[in-house]
Amino acid sequence: MRRKRVVVIGGGTGTYTILTGLKDYSNLDLSVIVSMMDDGGSNRVIRDEFGLLPTSDIRQCIVALAGGDSDETLRKLFTYRYEQGVGISGMTFGNLFMAALTDIYNGDQKKAIEETCEVLGVKGRVIPITFDKVHLMATYANGKQVLGEHDIDEPTLEQGKYRITSLSVIPDAKVNPDATTAIKSADLIILGPGDFYTSVIPNIVINNVAGEITKAKGKLLFVMNLMTKFGQTTGFKASDFISEVKKYVGRTPDYCLINNADKFPKGILKKYKAEQAELVENDLNGSGIKVIKRNLVSSKVYIKPKSDKIIRSLIRHDSNKLAKAVVDLLTSSI
Repeated sequence: MRRKRVVVIGGGTGTYTILTGLKDYSNLDLSVIVSMMDDGGSNRVIRDEFGLLPTSDIRQCIVALAGGDSDETLRKLFTYRYEQGVGISGMTFGNLFMAALTDIYNGDQKKAIEETCEVLGVKGRVIPITFDKVHLMATYANGKQVLGEHDIDEPTLEQGKYRITSLSVIPDAKVNPDATTAIKSADLIILGPGDFYTSVIPNIVINNVAGEITKAKGKLLFVMNLMTKFGQTTGFKASDFISEVKKYVGRTPDYCLINNADKFPKGILKKYKAEQAELVENDLNGSGIKVIKRNLVSSKVYIKPKSDKIIRSLIRHDSNKLAKAVVDLLTSSI
């Protein structure tokens, strides 16, 4: 039988998590479409000093899909973050590696990504959503506009009180044709999990992407985040996420995968409350979407390296539980 073609759209930790689980299923033909608008942390250096497109999300996807036969040392190297050194503190080896390869290949970042995938024996295709240099711009309910993924992801306390009413990129960008091809041929298109307005939706607002997903024959699955996030999805319930997906994509998801576990690592929800974040409430009963409820929570709490200055999620989906839920859906319904 033909392997099922699965396309994951996103970027960041959420996408890394789902890919890590899915790569172990040999009956899947995997592609990941990755956002290219990050401008915080080491990506700011990559963009401003090297003049390149951001590579952190690409690097995470490559490591997630690295083949089982690839050297474990290589995978550790690609995630290693320097804690010392003027100018490189906070940078990852993987980002510097890809920057060096781009220089070796005369500025061809696409070639550098392909060669990096070869080095790590990637199982699947890693597809940047665009090769144009663009920045995210968010418009808020108070009329203010904020330019830059990092400032949208970590807003001021005052600005974070307002909902995002629209998201766009400046300037307009051309979609990578490989992304269009992957969407057209997919049996299942997966959105999320991940930061909603800075990892998932940025891919959708690139020209033609929403239209291609709307026209696609493949089913659309939205993986619901575990928690809301201050400044992006404050006060969101599950139905709010779905409404926003429909708004930007132009198509309601066929399925929604949502966590139903009520046990979390001790004290973790109090820490989230201090950050004005809370569990996403499932209010999708009778919504017309096929809702799949599973225990999807990892028992591990993320510990951030000292050199990492970006705010990270503390609790995450369990990659194996998430992947199994996706494969069960493919087996039973698609």
